[in-house]
Parts: sequence; structure tokens; C-alpha cells
Amino acid sequence: MRIISGDCKGRKLVKMHGSKIRPTSDRVREALFNILGPQIKKAKVLDLFAGTGALGIETLSRGADHATFVDLSCDVIHENLQLCGLEDKALILDCDIIKKGIPKTLHDQSFDFIFIDPPYGNKFIEHIFQKDSFFNHLGKDSIIITEQSHKENLNITGTGLDIYRQKKYSKTIISFIKKG
Repeated sequence: MRIISGDCKGRKLVKMHGSKIRPTSDRVREALFNILGPQIKKAKVLDLFAGTGALGIETLSRGADHATFVDLSCDVIHENLQLCGLEDKALILDCDIIKKGIPKTLHDQSFDFIFIDPPYGNKFIEHIFQKDSFFNHLGKDSIIITEQSHKENLNITGTGLDIYRQKKYSKTIISFIKKG
């Protein structure tokens, strides 16, 4: 796993280990960031279920101003930010967002991009969308990018959100979502 473009292009990241770990492949990340293009510059990013931090770190490498990483265990994210020299552009929060919701530390902050890449098959994306506090973090033009298995259907009915683009990459579906 490596950073694909920007200031940290080619930098190899520390991997997480375990049978339930499924990092976003380089191919999917490259396609995703080709779609987002220069919109990333100067952006404020929230990376939920951040894992290794690869999505948020990729945004920082491409010129995002700041990234906030949220996951149950963030040791690997700390390591990867240090490897890339990006610690000063990041906030890392160890938190179970399924049980506790979005950390209160982020109470009044909105983000340009929110990445949601949870473990597959648990309906965690829908669960996040059911939390009123999640919507406090959306600006007028915020884009939510979710990743789920091709076997899952993303149900956002009644959330006020619209999927405006979806792309399938092998066994992964990436959805681009905005406020309706």
C-alpha cells in the first residue's frame, strides 16, 4: 500500500494485520481520487473507520488543508502520518463511532469530504446516517464517499441524502453522496 500522488507520492504505508482488515486497494484509491480531482486542494476531510489512514493521508498528500481520522485503534495512522511528515495537518481520534457516534470534539466542525469505509456487511454506513449528529458535519457542498461490498445495497432512504454517482471496482462499490 502506497500513496499514489502528491507530495508523498510513492511513500509506502505501514499495513494493518488481521483477518478482518480490508484496506482500500491502490487501484480503487487511484480511481476515486481521479474522480475527485483538484477539489481536494485546501479541503477539510473527515476519514471515518480510517484503518491505516490511507484515504485521509492521500488527501493531505494532494493538498488538503486538514484531515481528521476516527477509528477504534489509531496506532497505525500515527505511524503513517509520521512516515509522511503530515502530523501537523491531522487530528486523530480513537473512538467507537458505532457505539458513541461522532466525537463531541468535532461538535461544530463541517467537512468538505467525509470518507466512510467501514468493515463490510454490518450496515455501519446506514447506522452513521441515522445519527443526527452526523449531519452537523455536512457543509452546503460536502461530498460523502462510501465504500461497501458489491453484495451490499446502500439504503439512504429518508436521510435527505442522494447518491449522485456509483462506481464498481471488482468486489467494491464506491458511492458519492450529497445532501438532496
